[in-house]
Amino acid sequence: MFVFKISGYIYLLFAVILGISANGFLKTTNGFTNIFPTIFCVVSIVLCLFCLSRAMNIIPVGFTYATYGGLTITAVTIFGIFKYNQLPNIHGIIGIILIIIGVILVNYLGKINP
Repeated sequence: MFVFKISGYIYLLFAVILGISANGFLKTTNGFTNIFPTIFCVVSIVLCLFCLSRAMNIIPVGFTYATYGGLTITAVTIFGIFKYNQLPNIHGIIGIILIIIGVILVNYLGKINP
């Protein structure tokens, strides 16, 4: 049972990595006019959704999507800071901090009914 649950988190990790890749490089597609970045983004997001669906078979949907969304949003924001020099304002920073706190609360204090 423990190994089965761990595999859900491995799928979730891959989904987050693929989601970051797809969203982080979306700007390089120039509105899907650059073919190779477009193919990379499409393949990445399809694989991301596959991994996300596999994770949801093992981990509850709410936990899975909250973790995926929060980590992906945070990481893509950090990616944008370093790659595109897009610094968020104070409200954006507070929002990212609240997202991280929300993911922690959902994962560690959230209760689900069996």
